[in-house]
Amino acid sequence: MDQQTTFFEADPADTPLATRMRPRNLEEFAGQRHLLGEGKVLRQLIDRDRVPSMVFWGPPGVGKTTLARIIARRTQSNFINFSAVTSGIKEIKEVMNEADRTRLLGERTILFVDEIHRFNKAQQDAFLPFVEKGSIVLIGATTENPSFEVNSALLSRCKVFVLQALSIEDLVALMTRTLTDPRGFGGQNVQISEDMLGMIAGFANGDARTALGTLEMVVLNAQRQDGKITVTQEILEQCINKKSLLYDKNGEEHYNLISALHKSMRNSDPQAAVYWLARMLEAGEDPLYVARRLVRFASEDIGLADSRALEIAVAAYQASHFIGMPECNVNLTHAVIYMSLAPKSNAAEAAYMAAAADAQKMLAEPVPLIIRNAPTRLMKDLDYGKGYQYAHDYADKLTTMQCLPDSLKDRRYYVPTDQGNEARFGERLRQIEEWKRRRREEEKK
Repeated sequence: MDQQTTFFEADPADTPLATRMRPRNLEEFAGQRHLLGEGKVLRQLIDRDRVPSMVFWGPPGVGKTTLARIIARRTQSNFINFSAVTSGIKEIKEVMNEADRTRLLGERTILFVDEIHRFNKAQQDAFLPFVEKGSIVLIGATTENPSFEVNSALLSRCKVFVLQALSIEDLVALMTRTLTDPRGFGGQNVQISEDMLGMIAGFANGDARTALGTLEMVVLNAQRQDGKITVTQEILEQCINKKSLLYDKNGEEHYNLISALHKSMRNSDPQAAVYWLARMLEAGEDPLYVARRLVRFASEDIGLADSRALEIAVAAYQASHFIGMPECNVNLTHAVIYMSLAPKSNAAEAAYMAAAADAQKMLAEPVPLIIRNAPTRLMKDLDYGKGYQYAHDYADKLTTMQCLPDSLKDRRYYVPTDQGNEARFGERLRQIEEWKRRRREEEKK
């Protein structure tokens, strides 16, 4: 545990640059303008000294710990930094009892719990009574979805704020300030172009700690002559160990390459698809971004022609999340080759787009009474669910019940292709439609 409210002012030279440049106030804090800009909800809570217990959810290096420290300092609170990796229930109770005592003296305690998702249920439950009675303001930080990783009882007592990866502009501004700040390289006459700062920012992938660590490395290895420290392209490439630094994750080339990957898979060309995948990954693209696009592709361009494609895409995403780069490159290659060779169908996407167009034009179209739920007596008296046909009660597990509104009763959204397994689904759909047609004719007689 680390109990402190002080900030780094004059750090020794061997302290990492990211630590020396830790923001001391909201004015120095980079990014998160959607939360901390003028008039935004978190900014108002801080300014009014009405900070609730909360959870900061976001990727590494976006300032979760720093923001908690700034809040404690700005609200004149006792700050306790608590690690979920090294602390157990015994330590939790000791800290909570101390917070109880200081509360009686009129002091507020902000307890910051880094990696709160690493606490088990019992450990998280230990915070509950102290949060409820106001002994502490709990600020938890997590890189994982708190809906799945934080107990619902604790989560219901916290406000969740989503912190975003820092933009290229945010990181460049941070590094530019570092070059003139006495805590950073102020007074050292470092010569580095804005384009190079942009390359470092792209390599950092939204992580301020990575950006400052990389900047520190290139400055330490730069050429020193005539009182100047000059960073060259060669030094930058050596330090980052990337030859594809011109790749811009937020610019045109980013979209050109993901388009090339997508269209190569759609065209069933695994050779080209693997090449474009490698171009993106070797340039420092986030593997989870690629994995998410594969998940979309699996349903958009393959769909029911091979439903296993979606399973493999999701598995590739999970594998990439578990092990990261560079090991996950083969998992993504596995998925890309599978997507390329799988039979193709866009029938699922076409079905949704057609249904969405009708839904937008007919937002007030009533649900047929026969398929409405009737949980109350009033609803039953209004004929909700009257005449409902429970398919499992019928020999063929089929009924002639109409499920679409009258205005859309003959509309067809899903039109199967004859590709892969979808041919089988298409035959099944034709059998169902023929069965219903015959039964309706019989009912008319």
